[in-house]
Amino acid sequence: MDIKPKHDDFVADTLKKYSGYIKHLRKTFEAMRDENKKLKRQANGDDIDIDALVEALADARDGSEMSERLFTRTYRSERNMAVVFMVDMSGSTKGWINDAERESLILLAETLETLGDRYAIYGFSGMARKRCEIYRIKTFDENYDDEIRARISAIEAKDYTRMGFAIRHLSKILNDIEAKTRLLITISDGKPDDYDHYRGEYGIEDTRRALIEARRDGIHPYCITIDKEGKDYLPHMYGPAAYTVLDEVTQLPMKVSDIYRRITT
Repeated sequence: MDIKPKHDDFVADTLKKYSGYIKHLRKTFEAMRDENKKLKRQANGDDIDIDALVEALADARDGSEMSERLFTRTYRSERNMAVVFMVDMSGSTKGWINDAERESLILLAETLETLGDRYAIYGFSGMARKRCEIYRIKTFDENYDDEIRARISAIEAKDYTRMGFAIRHLSKILNDIEAKTRLLITISDGKPDDYDHYRGEYGIEDTRRALIEARRDGIHPYCITIDKEGKDYLPHMYGPAAYTVLDEVTQLPMKVSDIYRRITT
């Protein structure tokens, strides 16, 4: 489904509110873009690999054959990344959670333009298995402009948090993108939920199965949530190192970009 753009003051107010932080993020992301990588234990290179040399000398003293890989080599890494941000638009996000989600997306988009990573943004909600809805906010083919900003401003709370179908659908979109690294990052306020039998164990297991299917296709899922009970079910769904639980909803705009920097470095 398409979101009707909302041309109001939300984006301008967000940019003004976080102007100093956005400048900081842009500098940080610029450093990530231009970062050089160091390869260790090379057969030839720019400098001596001290760790490799120490091991080689120890091997020689023991009478073993010394390795010839004693150098380090510096190279400019090229980011070849595609990311889908999957945004919870369930009814429970109404109010300040919805505001925090929208602010987070504005900050992300403003700084990702500096980094140059390819990204798309989709919202999800629904009501039972016959009404599963994906909302196009920004596709991979679209440039970040005033139209996209107005769509982010128009994000609003809908119905339930049915996650499995959204993960499967957005994984298919990611599978069509040629990229070395493909990420599916979910921003949510709670566990999978719907008014039918999806509530409880069934929803968690369906979401877990969708995430397993995504990983089999080479997609790396990650979840950012403000649900304080997330630690009870997220390790089972996402794994022990593929989620972040924030203590306060007010942390969301400041933390999402920082988490993205950390998991993509």
